[in-house]
Amino acid sequence: MNTLRSLVACFSLVLFTQTAIAQDTKIGVINPLQALFNSDAARIVQEELEQEFSVDEARATELTEQLQALQEEYQQNEAVMTEDEIRRMNADAQDLQVQLQLIQERVQQALQEKNQEFLASMQEELAAAVTDVVAEGGFDLILNSDSTPYFAPVLDITARVTAKLNEQTQSSEGN
Repeated sequence: MNTLRSLVACFSLVLFTQTAIAQDTKIGVINPLQALFNSDAARIVQEELEQEFSVDEARATELTEQLQALQEEYQQNEAVMTEDEIRRMNADAQDLQVQLQLIQERVQQALQEKNQEFLASMQEELAAAVTDVVAEGGFDLILNSDSTPYFAPVLDITARVTAKLNEQTQSSEGN
């Protein structure tokens, strides 16, 4: 009987110790893409992209306005238009749509390439920012928010990592 009590006592002590250790574990959750794309470095890249594609954006707006004007003209004059006029108007509309689609595809591809370049160029900075936040916060475990089905918002360290990235950007600009 004493052996059984000793065994139960040891087992209880092991469970208590594991529970205490688990309770002291400090866990953080991060969305690394959000941390990067909310940073000052991302804002700078975004501003550069807006400048780079301003001509394309203006052309796309112009094409959209021309297309809308054609549609309005068609709706107003459809009853009195000849078949040739309708065909010509449809051809013009298709041409405008093709031009608009080409601009959109070119801009979208360029944006994807720039985003990939940005992500690749920021990997080391992100790793350093996470390391700093972990050291400052005393975290034992960091999880990616994409692989975590639920977590309490208090565990989210994304904003801290973004702030650390911003500090790094400011200090590298100062050098």
